[in-house]
Amino acid sequence: MSRLRRQSIPILLLSAALAGTCFALPPQADQSPKQDMKDAGQSTKDAAKDTGQATKKAAKKTGHVAKTDSKKAANKTAQKTKQGAQKVEDKTQPN
Repeated sequence: MSRLRRQSIPILLLSAALAGTCFALPPQADQSPKQDMKDAGQSTKDAAKDTGQATKKAAKKTGHVAKTDSKKAANKTAQKTKQGAQKVEDKTQPN
């Protein structure tokens, strides 16, 4: 064989391999509309679960804050009431 033919055989094989991959069927990338709807439904379901968990956490935290703030307010009110009663008692004491 001539030298030119020996060099062109690998190039010819490589070209044939590349051309074959170009015409091969592409992988199934397109989904059917039915599968798209299923995926959308699942995404919506997951989002609703996440929202529910966040709402639950926020409500729990808000409830805790409200409870502690109410206790603080009640204690402060009782303290001020006690101080007011002490002032009245001091004013009404005969000297």
